[in-house]
Amino acid sequence: MKNPLILFFGTLLLWNYAVAQSAFPGIRGKNLCIATREDIWEREPQGFLENFVRVERDQVIAFAIYTQQKSSMKMTAQLFPLKPSEEREITLELKKDGQWQKAKTAKVQYPGWYAHLRVDGWDGSKDVPYRVKHSRGSVFEGLIRKDPVNKKEIIIGSLSCNSRHDRGNRDSIVSNLRAHNPDLLFFAGDQSYDHREMTAGWLLFGYQFRDVIKDRPTITIIDDHDIGQGNVWGEGGIIADATDGSSGGFYYPHEYIKMIHNQETWHLPDPFDPTPLEQGIQVYYTDVKVGGISFAVIEDRKFKSGPKGKIPPMGPRPDHINDKEYNPAEVDLPGLKLLGDRQLHFLDEWSQNWEGVEMKAVLSQTAFTGAVHLHGSFDNGRLLADLDSNAWPQTGRNKALAAIRRAWAPHLCGDQHLAVIVQHGIDNFRDGPFGFTGPAIVNTIYGRWWWPENGTRGGGAPIDNELEWTGDYLDGLKNKITMMAYANPDFTDMGNAREISAQRGETNLEDGYGLVRFNKPSRTITFECWPRFGDVTNPNTEQYNGWPMTIRMEDNDGREVYGYLPEMAFDMQDPVVQVIDESNKEVLYTVRIKGSTFLPKVYSDGKYTVKAGKGRPDEFTKKGLNPTTSKIQVKL
Repeated sequence: MKNPLILFFGTLLLWNYAVAQSAFPGIRGKNLCIATREDIWEREPQGFLENFVRVERDQVIAFAIYTQQKSSMKMTAQLFPLKPSEEREITLELKKDGQWQKAKTAKVQYPGWYAHLRVDGWDGSKDVPYRVKHSRGSVFEGLIRKDPVNKKEIIIGSLSCNSRHDRGNRDSIVSNLRAHNPDLLFFAGDQSYDHREMTAGWLLFGYQFRDVIKDRPTITIIDDHDIGQGNVWGEGGIIADATDGSSGGFYYPHEYIKMIHNQETWHLPDPFDPTPLEQGIQVYYTDVKVGGISFAVIEDRKFKSGPKGKIPPMGPRPDHINDKEYNPAEVDLPGLKLLGDRQLHFLDEWSQNWEGVEMKAVLSQTAFTGAVHLHGSFDNGRLLADLDSNAWPQTGRNKALAAIRRAWAPHLCGDQHLAVIVQHGIDNFRDGPFGFTGPAIVNTIYGRWWWPENGTRGGGAPIDNELEWTGDYLDGLKNKITMMAYANPDFTDMGNAREISAQRGETNLEDGYGLVRFNKPSRTITFECWPRFGDVTNPNTEQYNGWPMTIRMEDNDGREVYGYLPEMAFDMQDPVVQVIDESNKEVLYTVRIKGSTFLPKVYSDGKYTVKAGKGRPDEFTKKGLNPTTSKIQVKL
């Protein structure tokens, strides 16, 4: 029998060696990013990722990702692991007047193998070919697109949840996206599920999608699996006590979290307020303008309170509620945060700034509703309420939706795997903005279903589609929602679905991607939902049942109209108009109108102020206006 002390000290020695060799210090940094560590060339590769990252040396640049805005172009170049003898520097060249010209050089950072490239004084009115080069002969080429301000319709591709249970290519989605030719791509999170190998997982994601991200601006934001957690309630950057994240905060070392931010979000326009959180963790909430559409990018995980220790246990996990007798007020406690004060202030400022903007939308990780009944398992996965969604805390949810509504903006997100369109209710059904949750890129690990227990159609006005369970519902936290469309998986056994991935082209797992079209002349928004293995160049390829759906921009404010203020005639075309309730100084909405006249609607009696201007409502003011309940008005 082996001496237990020898076994103990031998294990301790090996553990200390592993920690010493790690790029991230401390116990929680043990065995992170092993597949892309500097010393990988000293050992035989183990597993898929370690083989994947060992590329030919003239292929070390994996991909590049960029945005351009406000006379700045920001790009992150992502490299495969370099050998000790290889130069850790890359060069950005731009093609101008038919000639390649050196624009920038940047150091390759380790850990992470990324390089940041910023060019100020950027002319966004021109297409500019680019190439990123490394001295070993690796070249990655693409196109920095001009801002499509003259296009009548701006298209955004919306994707999330790139399951590690399918390591293959994403050629069908990439091919379809190139056919759609979106002006902007939005990846809402969970680009990788390789919790301890985020650099390798990020490399795989970028390699899968590089043929479409290389030549258009792309937004990537960070969700729970991107930072190695099952869920995340960031709670301002504190340290979580476990990888389930329910205590609030981030479990892995701050160096790891900051590396992931540098890889996935540095290329976004500069944050609205760059003040870091605890542990120095970055924020990235900002706005991205493309073609006259302003997209507010918010972090619905970063400031949110964790449920553990704050609310009474009502399920098998701190974030799950299965007690049908529970009181929703018991979990909506004073002091709980969702977006946090900083981001609410950002949305307030963003909603009033329309410089160069005709329409708006908000992008984040997850939905402001619990639009899911079955989680993970069709047979025994029924869950009343999931505190991981933005349905909780309810007060924070309603504050966020009210801020989004002021700009008549829809909300786009991912995370839930289940594609849905809902209209949120804040005080009443259908008084809030629309939300579109896109499907998972790969939905073979954790299926979700919209499956009301009573199996009856919801209340309210009927929805014009063939789906059974549409209409007005209360989610598990008693939030008001109106289900417009949903895309349930046909399979009830997701485990079996993983085993038959070769047949997925014939199987409806409801994986795929979303597409959203913003039509500026008509001020309409169209939501589309496409299957992963469809061919959009084939006219017989159909979207999921319930899609497409088109709404008017103004439908994102569904409050019941009490009356109308006098019709306004402005000496400017398409001005920005703001309506303020004088009794409490609340801004009801700030929007860019069409034309030079506007009939402002209000939602209660009282006195109102109307402001207007070209980019902000700062050039015209009329106070003390009273509404009437008739649209027949005297013009002012």
